[in-house]
Amino acid sequence: MERKKTRRLYVGGVSVGGGAPVRVQSMTNTFTADIDATVEQIRRLERAGCEIVRVSVPDEESARAIKEIKRRISIPLIADIHFNWRLAIESVKYGADGLRLNPGNIGSTERVKEVVRCASERGVPIRIGVNSGSLEKELLEKYGHPTPEAMVESALRHVRILEDAGFQDIKISLKASDLWTTIKAYRLISTKVDYPLHVGITEAGTLFSGTVKSATGIGILLAEGIGDTIRVSLTADPVEEVRVGWEILKALGLRKRGVNVIACPTCGRIKIDCIELAERIERELSHISTPLNVAVMGCVVNGPGEAAHADVAIAGGNGVAMLYVGGRPVEKLREDEVVERVVKEVERLSESKEEATFRAG
Repeated sequence: MERKKTRRLYVGGVSVGGGAPVRVQSMTNTFTADIDATVEQIRRLERAGCEIVRVSVPDEESARAIKEIKRRISIPLIADIHFNWRLAIESVKYGADGLRLNPGNIGSTERVKEVVRCASERGVPIRIGVNSGSLEKELLEKYGHPTPEAMVESALRHVRILEDAGFQDIKISLKASDLWTTIKAYRLISTKVDYPLHVGITEAGTLFSGTVKSATGIGILLAEGIGDTIRVSLTADPVEEVRVGWEILKALGLRKRGVNVIACPTCGRIKIDCIELAERIERELSHISTPLNVAVMGCVVNGPGEAAHADVAIAGGNGVAMLYVGGRPVEKLREDEVVERVVKEVERLSESKEEATFRAG
């Protein structure tokens, strides 16, 4: 697919826009001033593949905590600011790699300019974060409700404020909990600016419903070439946001990371517990970051064909399964041996691929 060409900026050392890979973001749900808890969660997010993390900054204690949190993590950190422009300045001074501001509640134009001056001095980009739930009153009066046009007008107002201050290290997001409002807002803004766009469906819901809604909305936009970073907003462990984000990118062929499980949907032909095997294998391989295809198939209809094209696979029989490695059958396994052997083979392949990559580099 052809991606919309946007400007490139850097959040810490991570490139965004301008042809860079679509980046996966998430946000902590710890109290930021609890440094140990926040660092522990960010490290879990890092292991899951999070490339940029956002933390809330509701008070000065949280802003001060950024310095120590940054020292103990490996990915860029964005400070999420609402209501208090001074906290944005403090966050930058304590080392935040980026700011997210909601233009509907940060304060006067002059206060925004003060934040811009501080960010500009330190090379810190700003994301203009427009949410349908916090639009300016005059825009709600003009449009009647949070329409895509109202959200875009809000974003462009604040783009002009930043540009008038000589600042152009800008990202934009226009999020609504309604899927089509979000999609239409991003389509519209993408015709008006070339700044990088951070894409997501805000307040999408629980792990199941939020995943479906996010995959649909984010997937549509990415398939149209719109989006430079994504966040899947779930009422769940933030690690799940990262996992879902990567699955969206993998499904669209935009990024490759970790194990891609190809699994039999099951029918009356199978004679092994394919559902449990697939779930256990996926769970046991969640630590693997090397792109590998693993097929868990239940019978001889599609099993051998899928197995032939996977890095590691099983094709089920009557309480047994044939193990395939590199497309070739290598061993017949009892059902209770399958998970351990598949995990072992995947880990071996992962290590060999990483070693080959290291030598080539």
